[in-house]
Amino acid sequence: MIRMDPYNIIVRPVMSESAFEMIENENKLTFIVSRRSNKHQIRYSVEKLYDVKVEKVNTMILKNGKKKAIIKLAPEYDAAEVATKLGIY
Repeated sequence: MIRMDPYNIIVRPVMSESAFEMIENENKLTFIVSRRSNKHQIRYSVEKLYDVKVEKVNTMILKNGKKKAIIKLAPEYDAAEVATKLGIY
């Protein structure tokens, strides 16, 4: 596995209505990530950058060619708290 800098893997958080619903109801964060990154790299990056524990990572390639990752945080961490630190919530 190629080590990528966590700042290069996480491109930006997604700020949509469905992303906010996932923060509130499912303890999930949504990010646009590097197209070349894999789930292990995304998990590592989120854990290092935001000091949380990741339970699960789902990824998808969007129609516009960007890669989106939905990250479910472990129950002891609050997605709303992380989103507030990011300035999106």
